Amino acid sequence: MHKEFLHIRRDPRVLAVMFLIPVVQLVLLGYAATTDVEHLPTAVLDRDRTRQSRELLEAYRASNYFDLVRFVQSEAELRQLVDRGEVRAGLIVPAGYGQELAQGQQAQISVVIDGSDPSVAQTAFSGAQAVGQALSVRLVQARFHIDPAQQPGVDVRPRVWYNPDMRSANFMIPGLIAVVLTLLTMMLTALAIVREREQGTMEQLIVTPIRSPELIIGKVAPYVLIGFFDLLEILFIGVFWFHVPVHGSVPLLLGLACLFLLTSLGLGLLISSVSATQREAMMLTYFIFLPTIFLSGFLFPVDAMPAFLRFLSRLVPLTYILVITRGVILKGIGLPELGPSVAAVTLFGLALLTLAAARFKKRLG
Repeated sequence: MHKEFLHIRRDPRVLAVMFLIPVVQLVLLGYAATTDVEHLPTAVLDRDRTRQSRELLEAYRASNYFDLVRFVQSEAELRQLVDRGEVRAGLIVPAGYGQELAQGQQAQISVVIDGSDPSVAQTAFSGAQAVGQALSVRLVQARFHIDPAQQPGVDVRPRVWYNPDMRSANFMIPGLIAVVLTLLTMMLTALAIVREREQGTMEQLIVTPIRSPELIIGKVAPYVLIGFFDLLEILFIGVFWFHVPVHGSVPLLLGLACLFLLTSLGLGLLISSVSATQREAMMLTYFIFLPTIFLSGFLFPVDAMPAFLRFLSRLVPLTYILVITRGVILKGIGLPELGPSVAAVTLFGLALLTLAAARFKKRLG
């Protein structure tokens, strides 16, 4: 263990990976990887130019969905702006819009949406409908002096639990804890053992009186401590910088992190047993890790995947680790509710460690 700490201290690149990469990932994902789409640049083609059309534009401007940044004179000009990516939506008010409203008729407008990014398009589509419906209700109230609260109907009052503001950072940062722990400990463990083999010093360790399990523990223990430090680092920044509330028990989260490390250490040892060089170990780490990211539900919901991919996601340990971290931090739940996920992570960890130890022992022999 002392020898491994010396290796870490003397290699500034490894130190940068261990302590700076989690911060960089946290900042990037906390700010950039967000589904909170607001203030879409929008162009306006107003062919009516009446008081009613100005009220319509003000309703869209007042929402958080659209920023009216350009006023155009034709649909061709609007198309050019959308094609160049200068605007993501267009609002077209036809001539006669105000007259139709004044006569008590139903007036139509067009909202053009750039659908090249489906997530942005879906938000713009929903926002355009919501603003239009709210304006329609106000027009009906003003014309017929109707109080909607006094009319029969269904009053739907949704309540969002655990993340009332629906902030993407509250969803991303707890998941990032699991991702960083998995990636760093898996990669650094694999590189630490392969480095000994690549530099020809593994044989020197083998001829010492220590046994294989002791050798493995001595090599991976420093990275376990570093993993816990990174966990606390992400928690600290998430709470005090991004204001992510921690509803559950931090000691419970730290205790369950030991189970996360079982799987990542097992994967790291397994990679080291089949890699001859550090470059091979690095490539194999990313080869395993990238599908894990996509299948685990870290970025994309598992429920939205096809049945076959949902089945594969059950074979990915990170899927269950994400359930645990988000459950403890966001929902504040405990072991009774997390029982199936904890059991799955434990089984994965024991299986991977057993397989890795068997292969490692074979390579030593």
